[in-house]
Amino acid sequence: MSQPKYKRIVLKLSGEALAGDKGVGIDEDTIEKISEQIKKLQIMETEIAIVVGGGNFWRGRSAKGMDRATSDYMGMLGTVINALALQDSLEKAGVITRVQSAIEMREVAEPYIRRRAIRHLEKGRVVIFAAGTGNPYFSTDTTAALRAAEIEADVILLAKKGVDGVYDSDPKMNSEAKKFEQLKYIDVLNMGLKVMDSTATSLCMDNQIPLIVFGIDEPDNIINVVLGKKIGTQVKEE
Repeated sequence: MSQPKYKRIVLKLSGEALAGDKGVGIDEDTIEKISEQIKKLQIMETEIAIVVGGGNFWRGRSAKGMDRATSDYMGMLGTVINALALQDSLEKAGVITRVQSAIEMREVAEPYIRRRAIRHLEKGRVVIFAAGTGNPYFSTDTTAALRAAEIEADVILLAKKGVDGVYDSDPKMNSEAKKFEQLKYIDVLNMGLKVMDSTATSLCMDNQIPLIVFGIDEPDNIINVVLGKKIGTQVKEE
């Protein structure tokens, strides 16, 4: 079996990625396929932390007429639902998993404690970070950047649904859209590319955390990225 390129990863799964073709809610078949890939990575002794989004239930920033902070908290609770569904699927596949929530809810998840999260990873457990950063106005992309910095991850893997990398324009709207193989963070900010929000991008840039944006629709893409195969778009400072 090939050796993984990265020892410790943060995998960012959007809510849409967990919804599969349904678009909303949770698609069990999709989660099962993701879990199988994570199990294979665990066998390769890769340390895996996962940050889940909540867009399949609620998008904080797009709620009209509602207080933004309240709306964001609702989105955070959506991520907890996704985290528990993913934990259930992983444990059915035989992967020991811990959910750590930035909003304390002891009955369903551990509170987020950095040292405990790192210890879980060192013991070969998968750690799922739920409830974003615990603060409104911060996206789950920012959570992925923050947690990656905190646990000293080698890379952030940004798994996207319906697109296989970063393009100069929307490939669904423009058939001439050009895909980037490699980018610098400053280019992402200057060109206004919708990879992550600017807060998350700046955090990755300041802490020199590499990012790989790839499509989750292809089978085994998560494994191929960790093995170092050239998939998607790599964003790093070099």
